[in-house]
Amino acid sequence: MRPPFVLPGRRQFLQSSAAAFATGATRLAGHFPDTEALGQSDSSFASHQEKRRKELWGLLGDLPWQHRPGPPKLMGTEEHEDYTVERLVLDLNGIEPVPALLLIPRRRQTPAPGLLYIHWHGGMYDLGKEQLLRGVKAQPAYASECTEKGLVTLAIDSWCFGERKHEADGRTGEEDAFKLMLWRGQVLFGMMMFDEYRALDYLASRSEVDARRLGVMGMSMGSTKAWWLSALDPRVKLCMDVCCLTDYEELIKANGLKGHGIYYYVPSLLKSFQTAEINALIVPRAHLSVNGREDSLTPPAGVEKVRDYLLPLYRKYGKESDCHIELFDCAHVELPEMRALILGWMDQFLVGNAAHPQRS
Repeated sequence: MRPPFVLPGRRQFLQSSAAAFATGATRLAGHFPDTEALGQSDSSFASHQEKRRKELWGLLGDLPWQHRPGPPKLMGTEEHEDYTVERLVLDLNGIEPVPALLLIPRRRQTPAPGLLYIHWHGGMYDLGKEQLLRGVKAQPAYASECTEKGLVTLAIDSWCFGERKHEADGRTGEEDAFKLMLWRGQVLFGMMMFDEYRALDYLASRSEVDARRLGVMGMSMGSTKAWWLSALDPRVKLCMDVCCLTDYEELIKANGLKGHGIYYYVPSLLKSFQTAEINALIVPRAHLSVNGREDSLTPPAGVEKVRDYLLPLYRKYGKESDCHIELFDCAHVELPEMRALILGWMDQFLVGNAAHPQRS
């Protein structure tokens, strides 16, 4: 049996990344045209992205764009040694209130970088936003790291999770929400993404936050939502996704559809987009993706396909070093090596050169 962390496997992956640079973008199976963008000017590529971004939003059902969010409600504060937590209820969608928590480090830049932390699924319907503070076995809590780096960090409860879990059986509640939304012309994942988009609005509006330095990160469901949101919203400067960069066709080949929750499935998506083409909408902004080679939710061939598609686009329209997609010898878990990469990217793209945040 191979030991859990085999460095040659990682080196082989990085070597194949270099080979991808030499051969150019991998064309996806099917009729998708995004690799033709390599022949466009920067401005034409940006226009192409904006058109595709609108198409992607259009697949997410009837969204409550007409709703104008009301003021947040501060429900209470929790004072910790190095940070304050504000317990909030946000008005994001006009349908149901959205409980949230905002972590404000005492030592931070003025204004400070902002991070939207997106919780996972894991069948843990009671957890929601508290994952930021409590962590889970597969991913220890991020509150201390966010505090140390001076990141003002927002986390909301997604539909059907945390304080938005409305049924004793969380899975039943999620399935019922999915079905009812379809009847109403809505898509559960679309409503989830709308809330995260409006949550980023709120984070950017905070006086403590530098709206030019916004990052998103998450694991599993949070990972998928992180790269979708980064594709949909050009305000995101840094995307960090952990253990869920899934190529849809490779997932189908691996009989892996059962591994993802019902929220994951967007009607008619494959008629217009593959995973790599959604992620191409992030180019040239910074994108770090770390995944497990033994993770059934992310078939390795699919991770490699996405990587090989994106790297030539970063080489032409940005910096190749600003896209890092790597496989590690693990399953659905964040390894210490993964976290070290994530923290380094936070420093590089959000915190910048300010090594000593000021106490506020």
